[in-house]
Amino acid sequence: MTIKLDPDFEVIDARFRQLVFPNVHVDKLYTGCRWAEGPAWFAAGRYLVWSDIPNDRMLRFDDTDGSASVFRQPALNTNGHTVDLQGRLVSCEHRGRCVSRTEHDGSRTVLASAYEGKRLNSPNDVVVKSDGSVWFSDPSYGIDSDYEGDAATSETGECAVYRVGADGGAVERVAGGFVQPNGLAFSPDESLLYIADTGATHIADGPMHIRRFRVGDDARSLSGGEVFAESSAGLFDGFRLDTQGNLWTSAGDGVHCYASDGTLLGKIRLPEAVANVCFGGTKLNRLFICATTSLYAVYLNARAAGRPTASSAR
Repeated sequence: MTIKLDPDFEVIDARFRQLVFPNVHVDKLYTGCRWAEGPAWFAAGRYLVWSDIPNDRMLRFDDTDGSASVFRQPALNTNGHTVDLQGRLVSCEHRGRCVSRTEHDGSRTVLASAYEGKRLNSPNDVVVKSDGSVWFSDPSYGIDSDYEGDAATSETGECAVYRVGADGGAVERVAGGFVQPNGLAFSPDESLLYIADTGATHIADGPMHIRRFRVGDDARSLSGGEVFAESSAGLFDGFRLDTQGNLWTSAGDGVHCYASDGTLLGKIRLPEAVANVCFGGTKLNRLFICATTSLYAVYLNARAAGRPTASSAR
């Protein structure tokens, strides 16, 4: 039986009650996007950067005064973002067909643009591991049409997940067998990597799930890949994990929260389909939500999973 704890929250498992506050509501912070995506929190500046892909711009929300402004335009139809160990912005570029890094002086460094001499499709989401390596998904969305990039034919011939080391070097393919790999995130101890497949956008009865892979002792290979969760409302896209290993994922009717055992604990209901989320705020307990045209946020009784030290991470 499901219970409405508040108009914004739906409790499916009693454990969800410990993660949300009955007197807290979802805040709408900005609206006016065509497709909001890829939120990334910059703790030092107390601001959030996210993408508005079809409008070819990146936006910035200032948590100190509640204002929003254009961060970068044009923006090469960037999609997912993250922040690396040195506080630099790492971005997936649809039109650039690469993963890039914005240096502290504002210059742009391309981290990955090809695999075995063939151009990537259109990197979509990205995470940085505690050893500094960069892991990213490469579906075809940015080359399928001119709406979110430049229409083109895939050179790699597949949609896969890749890795590039902290010191650069060759791009490594770490996982395949996807229709459209999308969001990805590590578990708190980095022993697991979760990867969404949104292949239902391209084939009938295609995947609408999140798979779970085990990270090898070499900290660069993956095994397993069983289905962790199936979406019952739209597609899973981007997601993040909290310190307890709960997974907070985008869905068609809001944000779904799954326990590490795969149980759906509850939902944060929203009037728009959600594309991606990230934790932020001074205590990393505020979930920022990119949902179609708008940016939302809600305070939770949960915090972003911190990075383990490079020496202790697997």
